[in-house]
Amino acid sequence: MHWLDYLVLLGYFLVMAAIGVWAMRRVKVQEDYFMGGRSFGKLLQTFAAFGAGTGSSDPVNTGRTTFTSGMSGMWSVMYWLFVTPFYWIAGVWYRRMRHLTLGDWYVERYESKRLGAAYAVFGLIFYVVYGSMLFSAIGKVAAPLVGTGTISIGERTFGIEYVLVPVIGVVVLLYGMLGGLRAAYITDLIQGICIIVLSVLLVPFGLRALVDKFGTNPETQSMLEGFRILHEQLPPEHFHVFGSTNTSEFPLYRIIAVVIINLVGIVVQPHFIATGGGSAKTEMNARVGLVLGNFLKRFCTVGWVLTALIALALFANNPELITDPDKTWGVASRELLGPGLTGLMLACLLAALMSSVDAYMIVGSALVVRNIYAPFIDANASERQYVMLARLTGIIVVGGAVLVSLFSMDVFAQLQWTWVIPVLFAAPFWVGMYWRRATTAAAWCTVAFSALVFFLLPAILPMMFSGLRSQYLDSNQIVVTTTVRQAAPSDVAKRDAAILIAQQSQDSLKSEIASLQQQLGAATADEAAELNDSLKQKQGELEQSTIPAALNIGDEIRETQRTGGQSVFWTRLQPVDEAGNAIDISPQPVGDPTSISAKVEQVTLAYPADVRLRGEGNFRLDFLLYKLGGMDFKTKSNAILSTLELPPKIISPFLVMILFSWLTRSNSRTALDRYYTKMKTPVDPDPAVDRQQLEDAFKVPEASESKKLFPGTNLEFQRPSWIDVVGFIVSFAVCFLVIGLAMALARIGS
Repeated sequence: MHWLDYLVLLGYFLVMAAIGVWAMRRVKVQEDYFMGGRSFGKLLQTFAAFGAGTGSSDPVNTGRTTFTSGMSGMWSVMYWLFVTPFYWIAGVWYRRMRHLTLGDWYVERYESKRLGAAYAVFGLIFYVVYGSMLFSAIGKVAAPLVGTGTISIGERTFGIEYVLVPVIGVVVLLYGMLGGLRAAYITDLIQGICIIVLSVLLVPFGLRALVDKFGTNPETQSMLEGFRILHEQLPPEHFHVFGSTNTSEFPLYRIIAVVIINLVGIVVQPHFIATGGGSAKTEMNARVGLVLGNFLKRFCTVGWVLTALIALALFANNPELITDPDKTWGVASRELLGPGLTGLMLACLLAALMSSVDAYMIVGSALVVRNIYAPFIDANASERQYVMLARLTGIIVVGGAVLVSLFSMDVFAQLQWTWVIPVLFAAPFWVGMYWRRATTAAAWCTVAFSALVFFLLPAILPMMFSGLRSQYLDSNQIVVTTTVRQAAPSDVAKRDAAILIAQQSQDSLKSEIASLQQQLGAATADEAAELNDSLKQKQGELEQSTIPAALNIGDEIRETQRTGGQSVFWTRLQPVDEAGNAIDISPQPVGDPTSISAKVEQVTLAYPADVRLRGEGNFRLDFLLYKLGGMDFKTKSNAILSTLELPPKIISPFLVMILFSWLTRSNSRTALDRYYTKMKTPVDPDPAVDRQQLEDAFKVPEASESKKLFPGTNLEFQRPSWIDVVGFIVSFAVCFLVIGLAMALARIGS
């Protein structure tokens, strides 16, 4: 990078730290630190929701999936889209709770400080893991932008990400520890603007580069010509928003299931008590901020997709991207932006990370102080002591996330850890929100059931019963789909890069073989045996390696996509010999290919009948329900099997919660009346007036009965207001507007 880029980065870090110092003077009590005094308007709430929901992994993941799959890759991030309208309702919940943490909600609703503490532990683990994913993602794009993948400290050499991640962690700690949520929200406003800039910055530079590289007369052609060139360079299939119906990873039924499980789980993520509306001055501010902030992310995703398509058209022959598509964003920024702008891009990516982690840090420290320290260690500490402890315990979240990232720089693996964790506390939240009969004992049973069935038993059962790995070896059919189409210029560029990579690999193998042969001449008898084994291995690799044939524009290109072979009950299936040792064997074609259309054919593969298989990884206990029901797994696609994982995780915790609530003693009438009366009492922005209105409402809890949708029952659904209905419908319509924008962009220049 140029010295101007480093100057931009330094200026960015100094501004963030200065905001923390400035905001520190306004922090007097816990509510100031954890909720910013509940004083935020629509603008700051919008960018708080936008910042907390937009991490550094989002543009990186979108860039990768779009580079490899075209516009349909946007669904790797966009599947949250249809959850957004429900935030119009949820924003009111968090403001009316009037709590500092969601742990406080569990304490109040279920009259259990221990349940609040258990939720606090869950929240800390969740944020350490989720934060580590964001830190790892920034490492994936840092090297191309900085211009070097390594840095030397003394005699040791490290990847640049191993230095950058701790530095970012220190800056986040500095402004977050000093200024609390107020500093986080002000920085989120700045960082949110940076993220929006990030989302569109590369587009005009990329379009101009397309004209310069492929245009007939670049000096007289506008950037709009770049869209036409984009369509010339890429195959038409790359502009399909929903992908192929035969091989799509996100068919409609899967999108619906993912929306439901995300809706079930997102409401118990700890930061939603703040960014979801709890820190807003009014209920309308809470609603508008939460919904608008998340829609901003959806619109930004369209910009990330367009940028990745441009990168594919320009750099399809880049061996660095062919090898690792995760670097799409970094390579595009490095190649397209000039001095100063490269530093701005890296600052924008850092902003996407920091705007999420700062909120997680403050909410995590609130959980420690409010739900562990105060109720179980020192309930009489002063406000100043609580705030000081909160500042110190923020180190747990950020420091833990940095450490996990450094030891496991694997974005996708870390993401998978966070997908299902929220189901632990989701059912007690939803059922407790709307049903008076939900009990404390049932909440504990549900948390224990979810932890046991979804996390502990899948890992423990294979250890307890070793023979289990040779059972339940069901999988779906392996199908290879071959599509014939004409090669586009980007296909030719990709093939040229693949040829170059293959040639370089063969040259490297030849050099290693020559070196081994030279070493054999001076080796001892013991050394010769080991060298001979290595030599045979390298010679075998060279014999098996192939160089792809050259490709020209308009040639027929055969694209193959393999689906199926997905284990039903295990993480994966491994072929083994009679002794149980892993062997390398490939499935073979079964029968003749089947013609799907004039240009699409499919062939089924299977392992030979005498091949033994062994289950690897965790045991998917919940699929036993489908097997007992007689389901034929062989005919199910990968998308269907992945979707079938979700219903047990969605439904069974609710069934357990409802069943045990019927069987156990109800919570006290007084506590339930106070809680549900509070949730039906609108918030007044003046804290003194709001407290008085609550006290008046508590005296006559029967008065709120008329607000219920089902008066006289234990169901606590409130009658929707016209604002509820209109806001939800408008939000739902905006979802289709986002999809329409993506489709409209796909047609420009076609």
